[in-house]
This record gives sequence, C-alpha cells and structure tokens, in this order.
Amino acid sequence: MNTENTARIEKLLKGAVDLHCHSGPSIMNRRLDHIEAIREADDAGMDAVLVKDHFYCAAPIAKLVNKHIKTNGVTLLSGVPLNNPTGGLNPHAVDHGLRLGARIVWLPTFHSQNNIRHNHEAAPGKEFPPPGLLSLPAEPVLLFKENGDLRDELKQILDLIAAHDAVLSGGHIHISEIWLIFEEAKKRGVKRLLVNHPTYIIEASLEDLRSLAKLGAYLEHSMCMWFGEEVDKIYEPENLRAMIEYGTVDRTIIGSDLGQAHNCTPVEGIRLAIGTLIDLGYSDDDITKMVSTNGKTLLGLDGLK
Repeated sequence: MNTENTARIEKLLKGAVDLHCHSGPSIMNRRLDHIEAIREADDAGMDAVLVKDHFYCAAPIAKLVNKHIKTNGVTLLSGVPLNNPTGGLNPHAVDHGLRLGARIVWLPTFHSQNNIRHNHEAAPGKEFPPPGLLSLPAEPVLLFKENGDLRDELKQILDLIAAHDAVLSGGHIHISEIWLIFEEAKKRGVKRLLVNHPTYIIEASLEDLRSLAKLGAYLEHSMCMWFGEEVDKIYEPENLRAMIEYGTVDRTIIGSDLGQAHNCTPVEGIRLAIGTLIDLGYSDDDITKMVSTNGKTLLGLDGLK
C-alpha cells in the first residue's frame, strides 16, 4: 500500500461504519471488548460499529455503552443471531432483540446446515468454528419443512423483521437457500437484505453477486479474509475488485469481520481496505459509498453525519 495515501485514508475513515465487528465478551478469543471497539472507532472518527457475536444478542449491551461511554458521536449497534444458544428459529428472541434496538437478524451462522456441512468436510485443524467451543454438539437449525416450504417460525421471524424495518442477513446458509428466503422476505415486506462474505461458505458465484445486487441486496465483504493472519487470509486485491465490479459499488459494503485475538483490529482492517481500494483505482466518492454510505443506508442510519 502506498504510504503517501495516509492522509487520504484517514479522511475517508471519518464517518465510516463497520457492520461486522467481532469484539467481546465472547467464548471465542477476542482482541478487544465492545467498549474498546467503540473507543477505537471513535478515535478514528467513525460513525457506527455493529458488533456481532454468533451466540448472543448484544443489543442491550449496545444500549448501555451508548448511554454511559462518552464519545464524539460513534454509535454501537448489534443484532440477533439465530443459532442454538438463542433457540435457533426463535421468534421470541427476535421480538425481544428488535424491541431492545437490534438492527439486524442473522439467519443461522455456525449452526446452519451449510456451516456444519463445511466443518464436517474440513481437514483437521481447519474447522470453523473449532470443535469443542461449546460443551454441547451443534444442532442444525432447520429452515425448511420436508416439502420444501419455509418453516412457520421463519415466516413469523420475517414478519417481525418487516414490522421493525430491520435488516435480514443470510448468515452462513447456502446461496441456494438465500434465494428462496429472500424471495419470501420481500413478499412479506422486508426491505433491507444483506449477504455477508457471499463467496465464503455461502458459495455465491460472481454471477450470483450480480443477481443479488439487482434484487436489492447489499453484499458485505470481510476484510479479515484479505488482511488477517494466514489462517484467515484467502483473497487478494484483484478478488476484491472482481466482487465489487459484479456486485456494483452501490451495493458493496466493506466490513472488517475482525476482532479475533490473532488478527489486526477492526479499525486497522478498514484502514487497510481503504488503502487497497485506493490502489485499485476507486474514487473517493466510490470508497465512501462502500465504507460508509451504503452501510448507513442499509441500517437506516442515513441521518448520521
């Protein structure tokens, strides 16, 4: 990365949002906690951080932090993950989380059939998450009935998301499932759709990215896969260019997906991403869309500075 771009990077970091921050407390090893994460983002001049834990809804923590931690204006947000600890397809957990201010509901991540299948097929030591993280074995969260229809609980969850005008994320389910659920979600009035790291675990193709963008979904690319340590780094800058070109600048979101103890911090990951986007030739306006404006629009935070 060209070090002459440092001032430009810091300017573009002002007002940025990170919708994929893995701070703690967590049963996974984290480099920083939620308070440290918001302070780091505040020091960089960012506008919002959305913390994601695969096992609990951090919306009440976000409310406490926003009330009691003095900042220059950065907002902490969170959402509801539909994994085993929250009851899987649990409309009560979703209702509760949304009423506490959750802005996003993640379809199953670690406990999706797709993620569990990936882990069964992974080489020893390459499983994600690693085995033994919880004392009880993972149970797949089933999204469909035997006849292929969406489960009634999932339909109720979609209705709750629509009523609160919240974001529906595809979690770690397979792209073939995302198409079916997103179609039903739109019929039920869900307007805000997100696919996290669509080419990782989700198995979306570049053509899928084009189609998802046309559908109106936002596509978030995880910077841990570009700037993480060897265990996480799987992509090169040209891969990012291709994903952006197929998904379009207007539908692309840059998220850190960082906070792991062995990786750089979330803000540093966003810095590195901005530098890479500069090196790839993107304009300041386009970079601002991908690190700031698009995320705010997705979350309904357009009023933030």
